[in-house]
Amino acid sequence: MWERTLQDLIRGLRANKKDEAKFIAQAVDEIRQEIKNKDMELKAGAVLKLTYLEMLGYDMSWASFHVVEVMSSPKYHLKTVGYLAATQSFGPDTDVLMLTTNLLKKDLSSSPNDIAISLNGLSHTVSPDLARDLSHDIVTMLNHSKPHIRKRAVIAVYKMLVKYPEATPIALTRLKEKLDDQDPGVVAATINVLCELVRREPREYLSLAPQLFRLMTTSSNNWMLIKLIKLFGFLSPHEPRLVKKLQPPITELISTTSAISLLYECLCVTKLAAFLQDPDQNLKYIAFLALVKIAPTHRNLVAQYQDMILSSVGDHDLSIRMRALDLLSAMVTRDNLQSIVQQLLSYLVRPDSSPFPTAAQSLSLNITSPLSDGTGLVLASTHVSSYRLILIQRLLTICSYDTYDNVVDFQWYLSVLLDLTYIASVKVGDQIRDQLVDIVARVRGVKRWAVELMTRLLRDDTFLTNSREEGSCAEVLWAAAWICGENSSDAQSREIAEPQKLLPHLLQPSVSLLTSETIVAYLQAAVKLFGAWSMELSQNWESRKIQDVREVVDTLIFRLKDFTSHSEIEVQERAANALQLFTFVRADLASFHPEDLATRLPADGSSQAPAYPKSLLLISPLFSTYELNSVNIAAQDSISAPESLDLDTWIVPPPKHFSMDTVAVTDGNEKGERHLTKRKIKNKGKGKGKERSTNVVTVKLRDSQTDPMTSEEPETERIEREKVANCSYLKQQRLARMELRRHDPYYIPDRPYSAPFTNEVDTIPVVRLDDLPPLSQVAETQFPSLLRNSGTLIPSEPFVVDRNGEMPEGAIPPASLAPPPAASTTRITLTTPQALSSFPAYVVDEGVPRTVTPEPIKVKHAKKKGAKSKRTVAD
Repeated sequence: MWERTLQDLIRGLRANKKDEAKFIAQAVDEIRQEIKNKDMELKAGAVLKLTYLEMLGYDMSWASFHVVEVMSSPKYHLKTVGYLAATQSFGPDTDVLMLTTNLLKKDLSSSPNDIAISLNGLSHTVSPDLARDLSHDIVTMLNHSKPHIRKRAVIAVYKMLVKYPEATPIALTRLKEKLDDQDPGVVAATINVLCELVRREPREYLSLAPQLFRLMTTSSNNWMLIKLIKLFGFLSPHEPRLVKKLQPPITELISTTSAISLLYECLCVTKLAAFLQDPDQNLKYIAFLALVKIAPTHRNLVAQYQDMILSSVGDHDLSIRMRALDLLSAMVTRDNLQSIVQQLLSYLVRPDSSPFPTAAQSLSLNITSPLSDGTGLVLASTHVSSYRLILIQRLLTICSYDTYDNVVDFQWYLSVLLDLTYIASVKVGDQIRDQLVDIVARVRGVKRWAVELMTRLLRDDTFLTNSREEGSCAEVLWAAAWICGENSSDAQSREIAEPQKLLPHLLQPSVSLLTSETIVAYLQAAVKLFGAWSMELSQNWESRKIQDVREVVDTLIFRLKDFTSHSEIEVQERAANALQLFTFVRADLASFHPEDLATRLPADGSSQAPAYPKSLLLISPLFSTYELNSVNIAAQDSISAPESLDLDTWIVPPPKHFSMDTVAVTDGNEKGERHLTKRKIKNKGKGKGKERSTNVVTVKLRDSQTDPMTSEEPETERIEREKVANCSYLKQQRLARMELRRHDPYYIPDRPYSAPFTNEVDTIPVVRLDDLPPLSQVAETQFPSLLRNSGTLIPSEPFVVDRNGEMPEGAIPPASLAPPPAASTTRITLTTPQALSSFPAYVVDEGVPRTVTPEPIKVKHAKKKGAKSKRTVAD
């Protein structure tokens, strides 16, 4: 029963497929009995069956010692079973590995067959301890008389050096000798091992360069030449003279070899570009892999094949498309960014009228013309949502790289972002939203253009209606509302000609379909726009405008009432606050009569009262007091703590002597002794006779002379008192406060502490209209009219990209962060980039006026240490 062979086990598994687990459990029980037998043949058979089961996923670590027993068998066919089981089941943490050291030493000095299987097993099971103890024995095997032993020894040396690098000086001399071995297999094995070792530490193997160069010029083995070229690729950065030495032989290989794999390893850009047009998809793929490595250092060479690379973005093979996107990301510069973006956009806007091809259509199309897109079948897969998402994300990444370093025309890029908002059928709205807000916050000169674009988006009722559809970029509406609201009161960037006409779009009923965050942004934008518009009216007031203002305010109040009953509490609060403000404004407008100005008393004591309702000045100062700036991410950490701050000092020191029970209520007597008595707090609940009692701390202060909180005591005594303060006092005091707060009707748990509500109405501050400052003191600057006099937008200031954000005044960078960069600028002239592509240039929609001759963009770069002058780059 116990002598079931491996063949019997396999047959049993096939015959018991319906109850395999039960059969294997029975077989393992039999193996456990067989493996304990003293008969080595039976023990080896049991180990062999366990090895097979281990390949199926069953654990055999419990039989590790028995595996070592089989490895030590003097019979060769049994020893092979033991080494096979060891290579299959032993790992770095196997305990019995330490028992195999003497066994391996013995086998390495035995017959060639034993040496061969021991070297094979050692290559798989070597540990740091084994590598240290057997390093001399393994290196000795490199000079064995049998070539197949030397090859195995070379591989074992590699595994030994990985675990025990200290043996490198000993092994390097012998490996150098194996480069001149008479057997080609030994030389090839040595080259393979060196290729892996040089990758780890090239400097240690520079002395092998002469022999490797000789092999490269004399060998005709293509696979060995590939490895040699890889070796020199690792060594050349550490020995500049190798580059000039290697140029003639590599050039000869490129011109004479017919092996495509060898040509690929030579990394010739011209030859690799030919691979891009090859019908073999494998060659095209490896060409992209090589060009991606070349692009960071030789970007100009790769840019020559930009059209060829861009055509692969629409390839029918997804792996080719992905590699093409990787290469485009690596080769983007300021000169070719716009041409690359325009062609990526062309794949997104291409009509998707053709159905997906069948398998037969794809096969026939690939045979005839793999790159053809005339029928639309090849590029149909381009419009799959997953690939569109990747394409748009990569487009956004390459444009925003290094804080928009490659963008020279921000008006163009804002137009691209707006186009993506309409054509993207995947959810990338959050990324577009973040970039819109980031650009407007960093680049002041582009605010006017951004407000124009966002105003157009907010007025698009169709986009708002479709915002609930899957894949829409509804998140961009939040950015549009935020940009228009934040820049509504900026006299230099306000370009909303008639903001009162935009207000109905911000408060229309369809807005309630948006997310709560977006609705809040709409409400805030509406209030800010009205504040800017009313401020503008006060500067150019005419009596006939009073009726227009009343109508706008009535419309706002009517629309806001719908949002006060919204399901989200945040929307309710913002709507209610805005409603109260506009109700106040409406009341003031109702009481304003221009004909009574002559009889009204001026508020500032002057001879003439303001000719406009003073409520027009109420809202704008609420939002325009401080300027909005970008903040450096390290701003908070860069503020050094005051020297006088000591976090270990008591804010309120504990009593000098105390005894604690629970909380405390104080009463005093004439002797200065204070008793904090224990009492019960009775809380009447619902129902008759129900009371709850709460224990309160009793503290008795035995200081009969003075109050320790107010008395003057010696400094040494105070320090000593602070040192001996019992931590349990603070803990019990905290628990007592929590107990009191639990029964406090004015305390909201798990929230920041706030002042209790007061019922004294007279103490609530009221803003009275008569208390508003006179017009002369409201603002020193004159607000220009919101109405445009010209159809052309002229930037009020040069484009300045704030790359690092603002730092607080006198900030000192912490040691863990890099020092804040100084304000160095790079001036860039806004010229039209010379497109390297044959595709037509991307045209910004002319529906909105744009700058004819934009001012130069100033890009702030971080100044390096020691830099004393400004760097100027002109494109």
